[in-house]
Amino acid sequence: MPMPDRLFAAVQRQLPQHALTSWMGRLAASETVWIKDTFIRIFSTIYEVDLTDAERPHQSDYRSFNDFFTRALKPGSRPFPADSRSIASPADGTVSQSGRIETGTLLQAKGVRYSLHSLAGQLGDGFDGGNFVTVYLAPHNYHRVHTPCAGELTAAQAIPGALYSVNEATEASVPDLFCRNERLVCRLATPCGDLLIVLVGALIVGSIVTPWAGPASPHAGPETHRPNQVMSTGDELARFQLGSTVILCTPPGSARLDTLPTGKSLRVGEAIGAWT
Repeated sequence: MPMPDRLFAAVQRQLPQHALTSWMGRLAASETVWIKDTFIRIFSTIYEVDLTDAERPHQSDYRSFNDFFTRALKPGSRPFPADSRSIASPADGTVSQSGRIETGTLLQAKGVRYSLHSLAGQLGDGFDGGNFVTVYLAPHNYHRVHTPCAGELTAAQAIPGALYSVNEATEASVPDLFCRNERLVCRLATPCGDLLIVLVGALIVGSIVTPWAGPASPHAGPETHRPNQVMSTGDELARFQLGSTVILCTPPGSARLDTLPTGKSLRVGEAIGAWT
């Protein structure tokens, strides 16, 4: 019988979240052949991981479990829209929630809302009245996050926090879940307006890695960067060492997001909106 949502959340509150994540992170980084092969084989079996689109299609091709989990895809396997005004999905995953940012709040789960300011601080200024989509990355998904369109990464803030697992059960039973967990908040300036992209860490997710000179993770404390990094459509923004959530916010008036029902599957590069 499944564990009730409130009990599941209560159990997680008692776990040494950071210590457990750190210990698992060391195992996941191990290049000892029997350790990494065992992890990859068991994980692939449980979660039915499909390597068809992977740049390296064989489990034995990977140096460690982390190398396997953050695997790259074959070039061209996730095409982005040719229209420069399109806004694309930043991640492979499933729509957890989507809608309008109302009076500075976003929908976490049915009947549960949370504050944009608590989530993103000052980097979230200017998005009230806009739209958002929350994309959940399941363990089997591709775990690199990409820019939804071309722009300049003007600011990125690392915010330390808890490491609750992120799934339907915790979203329904842990208030302000995304504001409690460790996260990386990114603001992308485009010729049409700014986008907000928030990467939320979770239990056993010890690291959010950036290909640009970003903050080390896990985050020891709040840390703001001004990368001023020019990025083309589809450039890699960051990658999760294990699955979690990406929240994309668009500003009011200058952009629209398509109607994205809860449970809809998304792929990196899939058009989900446009600048108006």
